[in-house]
Amino acid sequence: MDDIVKQAIATWPNVPHCYGWLGLDARGHWYLRDGATQALGGFAVARGSRLQHAKLIEFIHRNYEADARGCWYFQNGPQRVYVELEAAPWIWRLHADGSVWSHSGRAAQVREMLVDEAGRVYLHADIGLGLVHTLDVGLAAEAVEQGRWSPRTLAAASLEREFGFLRSPLALG
Repeated sequence: MDDIVKQAIATWPNVPHCYGWLGLDARGHWYLRDGATQALGGFAVARGSRLQHAKLIEFIHRNYEADARGCWYFQNGPQRVYVELEAAPWIWRLHADGSVWSHSGRAAQVREMLVDEAGRVYLHADIGLGLVHTLDVGLAAEAVEQGRWSPRTLAAASLEREFGFLRSPLALG
């Protein structure tokens, strides 16, 4: 977490949390969901405006964490902005050298590979659960063929419970 964010939390410790205003899609893109977008429905129905500002996205990435309930948020100064997740807290990018990186640029060490009933590929890593980016599924298949990973099948509905995260903190807000 950025030092300036820690200072803001200390200065203003009781700022209300924000729910429903930020979403992360299955490709690692961030979406701002204003009031009109939220009125149309949840993140699966109405994504909002895709964030394009590189410095803002970098700031979000540096200050992206989970609370004790498994709700992921962006610490925006003294305010927690909870994130609506399309799929999982992390979106993995795989590289030909075997390395795995999150959508936010964090390196990850894979513990387990999972495949759901729709064929979506997830990796459970040291920093949490994430969905493999659609462009990298071929590299995941190569890892299986090379014997580096052995996929376990599970139902998508069980991901939140098994890996301790919530796709929609809005329901708790």
